[in-house]
Amino acid sequence: MVRGARQPQQPRSRLAPRLTGTVEKPPRKRKSRTEFALKEIMSSGGAEDDIPQGERKTVTDFCYLLDKSKQLFNGLRDLPQYGQKQWQSYFGRTFDVYTKLWKFQQQHRQVLDNRYGLKRWQIGEIASKIGQLYYHYYLRTSETSYLNEAFSFYSAIRQRSYYSQVNKEDRPELVVKKLRYYARFIVVCLLLNKMDVVKDLVKELSDEIEDYTHRFNTEDQVEWNLVLQEVAAFIEADPVMVLNDDNTIVITSNRLAETGAPLLEQGMIVGQLSLADALIIGNCNNQVKFSELTVDMFRMLQALEREPMNLASQMNKPGMQESADKPTRRENPHKYLLYKPTFSQLYTFLAASFKELPANSVLLIYLSATGVFPTGRSDSEGPYDFGGVLTNSNRDVINGDAIHKRNQSHKEMHCLHPGDLYPFTRKPLFVIVDSSNSVAYKVVHASQDLML
Repeated sequence: MVRGARQPQQPRSRLAPRLTGTVEKPPRKRKSRTEFALKEIMSSGGAEDDIPQGERKTVTDFCYLLDKSKQLFNGLRDLPQYGQKQWQSYFGRTFDVYTKLWKFQQQHRQVLDNRYGLKRWQIGEIASKIGQLYYHYYLRTSETSYLNEAFSFYSAIRQRSYYSQVNKEDRPELVVKKLRYYARFIVVCLLLNKMDVVKDLVKELSDEIEDYTHRFNTEDQVEWNLVLQEVAAFIEADPVMVLNDDNTIVITSNRLAETGAPLLEQGMIVGQLSLADALIIGNCNNQVKFSELTVDMFRMLQALEREPMNLASQMNKPGMQESADKPTRRENPHKYLLYKPTFSQLYTFLAASFKELPANSVLLIYLSATGVFPTGRSDSEGPYDFGGVLTNSNRDVINGDAIHKRNQSHKEMHCLHPGDLYPFTRKPLFVIVDSSNSVAYKVVHASQDLML
């Protein structure tokens, strides 16, 4: 988690091939799936010599764009998850290729159907990848409008039934693609508070999983059933629903609406400090979650965001004519979402945020984690003598009691102590600790310039 078609830019890095804004022609020596596709797929339409040159070029270009898009998308995994600038140029190149690929298959659908044998699930896979790009761009930028873009592509896949024929093929890996699409779509809908759509998707996912496990004797049946249990528990826990005056159910949102900004208190001056960055950390045992998003993390990240806007509709608002190529910037604080990080991972992200924090800005740390208490009395009362909160051990999942005992025997080695925050108090720091041992962090507040 720690983790358009407008033209954002996104992750992945050093393994990425060099690619300009326009897609280069495939090198002569390159022999990949392009040649294989021409020989294998075109044979269904007759002898290879009978294929018109224009149609041959269409298939060649499509195969190249498809190969290049997969190569770039896979490269996204290699980008550092922290830092706000390193990933942008690579994401832009990836997005350019997927935009070209999507338009290309729309413009040449008939030729690709006849000569390449393009299947609807393959179109759905391209759309799903674009939806994932938008979603990860949201994670990188905290701009909620990109959630709407991701929702548009995921919704189109469902409405146009791109994955409808997958169940007729005896290929379990294709069904898994469909199941993963449903899981990603549910996450986006949860973040957009589209609970009616979420419930419909969960029912469809449940039917798909039942069919999948009935047809294929796979080892991941338990895992997919666990996905259903997680999302069901998440829906029950959130969002908060209240009764309106006319006894209708209203789903409340933690996000800031355009008209809902609180008024400044008397004497406050705008622009003294602004919240620029936030680390949202979830590491409680047995907490309700879906994917790598706990309920606590979910509520806090929404509290730091404005309500999403449609990027296209924003262009038609009064006053937008002056800058018709760019919507109004509505910057949300940049966020890192860390689910059960190790101490080194947490410290790496914290250091990256601290380094890139602009002047006159505040860094927020939200810790929702199991408390770790000192093993005995100490003669001193320093910042490392009060325990702290649990961090992950980087080992296989163990029950909470076992982790806690190991922490005690190893002098709380998997623990974020209050003293660990001292190096970062040279800049404004705001810490929220939701833990059974939150009192330990008062020692930092008492001795440093820290808002707790």
